Amino acid sequence: MTRLQGVFPIVITPFDENGGIDLDSQRNVVRYLIDSGAHGLGLLANASEAYALANPERSELMRVIIREVNGRVPVVVSTGHTGTDVAVQLSQEAQQEGADALMVMPPYYVRPDPAGIFHYFQRISDAISIPIMVQDAPLLTQVALGSQLLARLAREIEHVRYVKVEAPPTAPKITEVVSLAGDSLTLFGGLNGNFMLEELGRGACGIMPGSDLISQFVQIWNLFQQGHAGKARAEFTRCLPLIRYELQPGLGVSVMKHTLKAAGIIRSARVRHPTGTLDRIGVGEVEALMENLNAR
Repeated sequence: MTRLQGVFPIVITPFDENGGIDLDSQRNVVRYLIDSGAHGLGLLANASEAYALANPERSELMRVIIREVNGRVPVVVSTGHTGTDVAVQLSQEAQQEGADALMVMPPYYVRPDPAGIFHYFQRISDAISIPIMVQDAPLLTQVALGSQLLARLAREIEHVRYVKVEAPPTAPKITEVVSLAGDSLTLFGGLNGNFMLEELGRGACGIMPGSDLISQFVQIWNLFQQGHAGKARAEFTRCLPLIRYELQPGLGVSVMKHTLKAAGIIRSARVRHPTGTLDRIGVGEVEALMENLNAR
């Protein structure tokens, strides 16, 4: 398959006011992201509130979204789990449903040593035939994935081909991994695109932000790829206040849902506990940031 690259937003999960999944809004989100120029989609990750979904809900969402995408862009499904056997099962299910690649976070409840991490990714790779993106997110998992280990995973495990680097400081780590792994790994940035330009400048080939601001992220990507670094930075700087606000732990998803609701993409900004909900003042702050962004 062609190498994944570009802007791959993590698809949020819309809920109705009672907390049930809103499939009509879910389809709207998918159409909005593709129409905004997204090069691919990430499903069932942290910004999707996957941690608050029951297994049947997760399976239904995956089927609905992949059917809605209908091959228009690649789909990367998050299948990491606290248990290796379950991660294998989730990965096989995602492949069977049509995922183009998997994004896999290491176990984080019982945190394995490097040998255990290697075993975990080897088991998953042995069970599937599509690429694996290792999610390096120690702020969430408290699992350190050193650059040497990431390079070894790519060298020795057949389907490990990507890494999403969310280990601050991300830019120096991308330089490190590129120097060790070379062409055996393709690197993506995360953390809502907060260090997008630095990461691209050091060899990253894509980013995975949230579900709003996608037309802006795509514009920044296009400008950077065309060699207009100054214009890319100017556009990024214009968006940065909202990007920064959304990076608040526990609140980012609520912010994204409020902006998507205001744009008429989803019907409700409801999140599921323990995801944080913007208070009244926070909603006003987000509205002011959006007004400022749209006015410039």
